[in-house]
Amino acid sequence: MRHFASYLTLVLCFVHFQAFSQKAKPAVAVAPTKVQVYTTADSTDLRISLSATLELAPFGQPLETQPCIFVDPGKTYQTFIGIGGAITDASAETYAKLPKEKQQEILNRYFDPVKGIGYTLGRTNINSCDFSSEMYTYVKEGDKALKSFDVAPDRKFKIPLIKDAITATGGKLTLFASPWSPPGWMKDNQEMLHGGKLKPEFYQSWANYYVKFILAYQKEGIAFWGLSVQNEPMAKQTWESCIYTAEEERDFIKKYLGPTLWKAGMQGKKLIAWDHNRDLIYQRAMTILRDPEAAKYVWGIGFHWYEDWTGGGKLFENVKRVGEAFPKTHLIFTEGCAESYRPNQINDWKWGETYGRSMINDFNNGTVGWTDWNILLDERGGPNHVGNFCFAPVHADTRTGAITYLSSYYYIGHFSKFIRPGAKRIASTSSRGQLLTTAFLNKDGSIAVIVMNQTKEKIEYRVWINGEAAPVVALPRSIQTIIITK
Repeated sequence: MRHFASYLTLVLCFVHFQAFSQKAKPAVAVAPTKVQVYTTADSTDLRISLSATLELAPFGQPLETQPCIFVDPGKTYQTFIGIGGAITDASAETYAKLPKEKQQEILNRYFDPVKGIGYTLGRTNINSCDFSSEMYTYVKEGDKALKSFDVAPDRKFKIPLIKDAITATGGKLTLFASPWSPPGWMKDNQEMLHGGKLKPEFYQSWANYYVKFILAYQKEGIAFWGLSVQNEPMAKQTWESCIYTAEEERDFIKKYLGPTLWKAGMQGKKLIAWDHNRDLIYQRAMTILRDPEAAKYVWGIGFHWYEDWTGGGKLFENVKRVGEAFPKTHLIFTEGCAESYRPNQINDWKWGETYGRSMINDFNNGTVGWTDWNILLDERGGPNHVGNFCFAPVHADTRTGAITYLSSYYYIGHFSKFIRPGAKRIASTSSRGQLLTTAFLNKDGSIAVIVMNQTKEKIEYRVWINGEAAPVVALPRSIQTIIITK
């Protein structure tokens, strides 16, 4: 019994010592969750500006009267590949006419993630397009064997700018190419303009043309990540264009272009079908992707935003339907711009809002990458050999060297600067229709939440995540990126 009492005394002493030791330990500080708010707003000087630094704090059930953006990092969706724009002949020619310091400014503002908005995605044209100063191809008339193939027209302006852009990104530009038209002699209308169709006897020669183009650029030190089959294959344009029905594009892919790329060792090049508007996207995707012999060559479905012919609104949900039906196929926005350039409208705030609205909806519907049209245009909205002048996020006056950054540049930047390749989209919802939102989880663990206020009113809201929240103010007609880090 005495032994048991001694044992009990020792146990009690040990428990007392442990309790004392635990009380004596200093409390370990838990790092607060940091919230940084970057804002661009109409009628202010805020342009991707750090406008608030906050911390998340416990916040229970929000009331219906309290506007909130709800973020759930536990629910992930598609993997993000990048945001960028098209390096066209027009962009490259405008760039070449600028002083060196202005050229460097544009490179920094577009491609540097610290000094600029960190573009990582690019597109360029195979043969001429409307945003070229003149029509051209890479072969001589009637050269079916492509023995005369030479990308000499691109060496003057386009290739130098692409190389400068690659350098500005640190060598990480994800680049894809699109043709507007085969040479006219390959088509049934005998011209590059006004639609027309590729003649069946030139299907293989045209498929070989893509391979020749990729190899020619490879010799210039430029690697392509991917290519699309045809720019806007249902549009008969006054500029370079070529028509393919869904069945014709499917058959060209599975019988000619796909096998030709693979035979050339280019299985890794990402082949993009459709490359046109959201209106017919499901019918095109269904026709191609339900054919396993065609689908095996197709990485993704590309789309544009020019489908609102009747004023009925953008058809965002059509993109979602394709993603739901074909979840293994990627969705990529390949072109969009504000059309009909007018110098007196260059400072309209609506250009940025058009981009923000489209990008938020497209990402929420499963898009993995988003590509603007021309990265740079001149004081006329060109050059353009058919007078189809448009807006770009950046315009340069080639007479004076003055650079103008449109609201669209900053709206795009709220995505491209803060959402980096490899990020995963996460769930993000808004309790107010006036506030649009999307969100991504970056590979470094940071969360980027985009919030766009479409109204002319200031809106106070909370960004809410896992039972904690921070108060944020959305200025009238603004877009914000909220970065959440530990």
